[in-house]
Order: sequence, then structure tokens, then C-alpha cells
Amino acid sequence: MTDSIDYSRYEIEFDADFSGSDLDPAQWLPYYLPQWSSRERSRARYEIGEGRLTLRVDADQSPWSEEYDGSVRVSNLQTAVRSGPLGSASGQHPFREGLVVREAQPDVRLYTPRYGIVEVRAAATVGEHSMAALWMIGVEDRPEQSAEICVFEIFGREIGEHEALVGMGVHPFNDPSIRDDFARVAMPGDARQFHDYAVEWAPGSTVFFIDGREVHRSDQSPDYPMQLMLDLFHFPPESGEGVEYPQAFTVEWVRGYRRLA
Repeated sequence: MTDSIDYSRYEIEFDADFSGSDLDPAQWLPYYLPQWSSRERSRARYEIGEGRLTLRVDADQSPWSEEYDGSVRVSNLQTAVRSGPLGSASGQHPFREGLVVREAQPDVRLYTPRYGIVEVRAAATVGEHSMAALWMIGVEDRPEQSAEICVFEIFGREIGEHEALVGMGVHPFNDPSIRDDFARVAMPGDARQFHDYAVEWAPGSTVFFIDGREVHRSDQSPDYPMQLMLDLFHFPPESGEGVEYPQAFTVEWVRGYRRLA
């Protein structure tokens, strides 16, 4: 294992510091997989101020796709989108069988790296029925280019005062060259405070870091462009009781670096 990332081998190419009054439209699309729903139904709720982004799920927020994902609410930002025509099965992140494009999407690619470092400074201020995450998915020019690199995910029910479980790793989905390789790492400290989460993605490996320290390594590496997915998921209990709104996930910055030649 390595102690830290050697940034001298990289240069920054994506720097979302949320210093403006709203999202930079050259960096983010404020929807979650709109091809399986619509841009309106999957639109993120968020606030930006004092150099921070806060993704929110509010009490009156509707499920993003009740047809395909039940009662799940999502506020998500992503850096690309594409789909096939209305009624087709062609779209990014086919997370279950039987998906059909409900709103065709243009091909938009704001940031789609192939290798490099992706990192985020975030506070998982989520309740027990929510999850905060940064992950990457293939743009899926071909269906097999569909693997996921999960930089981090934290469920509110797994946050303690002095320790939290952090998920990270690689999922294959429809990529036959990738096997599932996912870890749940015990992170000391309070995940509701700000921490740095990162992946160094190179040919043949993905290496995961928390606060600059290597915590997981995989000998696999998707070999195609991928987009960023920054999100807050909320899984409301059937009773609807015991949940305080808004659910929230706060981010100071997201950065991407490319390898120097």
C-alpha cells in the first residue's frame, strides 16, 4: 500500500469548487438518469453558498422513477448523459431488467475521463434512511462499457459517532471483463464531518483513498470513458415516520486529474 497519492504525476482538469451562486452548467447536469424517467421528475434539489454544495431530499419530493425504482428519492448531479430513442432499451446504467427509455436524451459529455484521479471533500450528513455517494459509470457507447467505480458510498445507518463504514470498489454490471470487487472499509472519525475520498484509476488498477491514506486496491480497471455521479439517495420507510427533512449531503469540492505524459 501507498501512504498517499503522488500528485506530481498529474494535472488538474476538472475543478468544481461551488464558489459561484449556482451550478456551473459546463460541469454538471442536475438530473438522475433522466432517460429512465424524465428531467423534470429526476431533477436535483440543492443549495449553493459559502463555497459549498448541499444536495437535499425534501419531504414533498417525489420518487425519481416510481415505475422502475419504487419510492426511492434522489438528488443527483452527473457529468454526461445519453440514450437511445424513446421506447428503446439503450441508456446509461441499466440498473434492472426491463428498462425502457421514457424520455430520450441528447448526447452530452461535460466531463468523461479515461483514467486519472477523481476526488471529493464531503460530509455525509445523512439520516439512517439515506445514502451519500460519488461514483463513476461508463458513458456506454457500447452496452458492455457499463462498469461502475464507486469512489465512496456511506449509508446513514452505518455512521457512528467515532466510526463509519465506507463502501468502495468496482462493479461489473454488463461489462464481462470486470468482476465484482467491493469493500466496506471502517473509517475512524465522524463521517458527518468533512473527509476526502479519492480513487486513482490507472490501466490495470483502481486504488482508493480516505483522507489521503490508501484503504483499498483492486487489480481491475475499466478501459473506457466514464462520467461522474454525485448523489444523495433517500429510501423512505413505509410508515413515513421518524424521518427528518430535508435529508442533506454537503460537498466542498470535486476534482479530476489527468496523468501527465
